[in-house]
Amino acid sequence: MKTAFITGATSGIGRATAIALAEAGYEVFATGRNAAALDGLRDEHPSIRPLAADVSDREAMESIVADLRVDVLINNAGVMPPLGNFADMALADIDTALEVNVSSAILLTRAVIGGMRSRGSGHVLFVGSSAAHAAFPNVAVYSATKAAIAGFAAALRADVSPFGIRVTEIVPGRVETQLYKSILDADARAAMYAGGVALQPEDVAAMIVAVLSLPERADVTRFDIMPTRPTTPSGSMQGSKS
Repeated sequence: MKTAFITGATSGIGRATAIALAEAGYEVFATGRNAAALDGLRDEHPSIRPLAADVSDREAMESIVADLRVDVLINNAGVMPPLGNFADMALADIDTALEVNVSSAILLTRAVIGGMRSRGSGHVLFVGSSAAHAAFPNVAVYSATKAAIAGFAAALRADVSPFGIRVTEIVPGRVETQLYKSILDADARAAMYAGGVALQPEDVAAMIVAVLSLPERADVTRFDIMPTRPTTPSGSMQGSKS
């Protein structure tokens, strides 16, 4: 049975992917800070193994993966700093975004890539963002972190592809997740997802499973997955009369 290690698995894309991979026959190591949510995942599917940990705790993450065989690593954990002009950002919010979105993903990848190289196979996936590839206001640091991941994924692929390791950058558009929960009130979140046109976490999870199902000779280096219908900045469908 192949194994998959997923960070940020307590909600959103991480949770949906953990379930989808378990249903596809993987043994899934699901990490996150919410132990109760992880236990719920295990109750939902017995092949999911919950591992409560904070991705920014380097020693804890290295200890967890030290004795694991990881065939697929999905770097999904991420944070969205409070929206606003960069000049007004708190230094603590900048530090947190860099630590969780960039440093933690790079260091965890470093912890497992050696085993993949010695086996001559493996797949590393990074959940990026369309914000890495287009300019939007009020998300300068978030965009920078996701652009850093895009660059790292491309360079990592150049390093490890000779050893049979695949690397994929996942570039979602607007997905209805909990990412904005702590920085937007309920009304603002409702406006963002109005019209029911946003992607759902299960959509991204289905694409991840499809990419992983390809033969090892094929590497989807990057896939963009966007809502079919465009949305306005407030989230409502363009052209809607409602």
